[in-house]
Amino acid sequence: MKQSGILMPIFSLKSRYGIGTLGKEAYKFADFLISANVKIWQMLPLGPTGYGDSPYQCLSSFAGNTYFIDPDFLVRDHYLKKADLPEIRHDERIDYGHIYFSRKEMLRKAFNYSFSKIEKKVKSFGKNNPDIYDYAVFMALKDKYNGTPWYNFPLDLRLREETALKNAKKELGNDINYHLYCQYLFFEQWNALKKYIHSKKIVIMGDLPIYVAPDSSDAWANRSAFQLNSEGQQEYCAAVPPDYFSETGQKWGNPLYDWESMRNNGFEFVIRRMKFVSKMFDILRLDHFIGYANYYSVRNDAVDAKIGKWIDGPGIELFENAHKSLPHTKFVAEDLGIMSEKVLMLMKQTGFPCMRVIQFAFSGEDDNMHLPQVISSNTLYYTSTHDNDTSKAFWDVQSEENRNIIGQFIPLNRKQPVNSLIKAVYSSKADYAVIPIADWLGCGVEGKINSPGTSVGNWGARYSGYTNKKLAERIKKFNKKYNR
Repeated sequence: MKQSGILMPIFSLKSRYGIGTLGKEAYKFADFLISANVKIWQMLPLGPTGYGDSPYQCLSSFAGNTYFIDPDFLVRDHYLKKADLPEIRHDERIDYGHIYFSRKEMLRKAFNYSFSKIEKKVKSFGKNNPDIYDYAVFMALKDKYNGTPWYNFPLDLRLREETALKNAKKELGNDINYHLYCQYLFFEQWNALKKYIHSKKIVIMGDLPIYVAPDSSDAWANRSAFQLNSEGQQEYCAAVPPDYFSETGQKWGNPLYDWESMRNNGFEFVIRRMKFVSKMFDILRLDHFIGYANYYSVRNDAVDAKIGKWIDGPGIELFENAHKSLPHTKFVAEDLGIMSEKVLMLMKQTGFPCMRVIQFAFSGEDDNMHLPQVISSNTLYYTSTHDNDTSKAFWDVQSEENRNIIGQFIPLNRKQPVNSLIKAVYSSKADYAVIPIADWLGCGVEGKINSPGTSVGNWGARYSGYTNKKLAERIKKFNKKYNR
């Protein structure tokens, strides 16, 4: 049966406190999806972000972003005094600098006020979630060393020598408890929201970023899984070559996996990440799927990603191991990028649904894989993604020649070009039509989430007006007309 989904990041939800949360607006959005007869809520990664605020460069694959903890729910649940709520802010875009300090201040006050009431629960939570406990230790050490990356910690702590680590845990016990407490609050709120979403028969789709951040508890606590030297330093890093998004490529900087080493333990670390994310989401979107077939490596000291090398990834062997551990997990492949023979073969071997984006369709070639006429059923078809311009912004920058080309391939109403793109996606053979909320709202450049190849000014989009009955009815009519 064909279905439809909407991409809405948690951080883009409305909120009184400057950033979307797991609070009332998230519940309202779930209700909106039901009223619009939409069955899939696609989210972006929910992990704690570092410099640049990217959810694809998280401080941990196993922790939650504490910015998303809802302040009002903390008061409701007696974790925070009402007098300690952060100031009300209705910024048009997320001010991450403000959020960083205001949330830290709020959560410290909550910790001082209520940790003793739930200390046993928090410590039990840490014991049952060793990766989250590693994250808490990691963050306590970063606090001690003024935010420095783990690869600049003193060598004995960088290498996690037993005596040094034991002494640090003893010294930093209160700070470790604080970070565990914050994670406990996040997962308490997340699990309640997830339960509510599931009660509405909505499926949650979320990302599994292929890589971890260089400065992450993942890399610090699992060094053998990565191409790091004896002191934790990188000689090479993850990247993608020049493409549609960037003429110089994108040098991501992430540590590369040591796939050969991980073969010896059945890819334990990567599959552990998959297991964790599968508990968060019902469908796992495998970010940068092509990297599992072949990955692009550049020197860590390179200026850009123009000069690099393609190296074979783990291929089908990883997913055969994953299937043994996660036989019921649903995967979809974000297979956008350079489609080598290895990628095409891996897609065929896994049978995972692929991704296509209509903005990439209008090259003038009849066999362009992103054209509605070429789309197959086993596909998630998008008007745009978090890395694209919104559909309105895309249309606005097209030349008259390009607009004529678009009109050659889809029924085009020039007075409603965004609606025309949505109709083309909905009417395709794709099993899943996924439309970002920004496109349903007709947002322009202000609604764009991320500009690949740039490190600042992203992930700040906020949306409003998405829960009105008129919009819900419009989407519902689309779903009825196109049998989704």
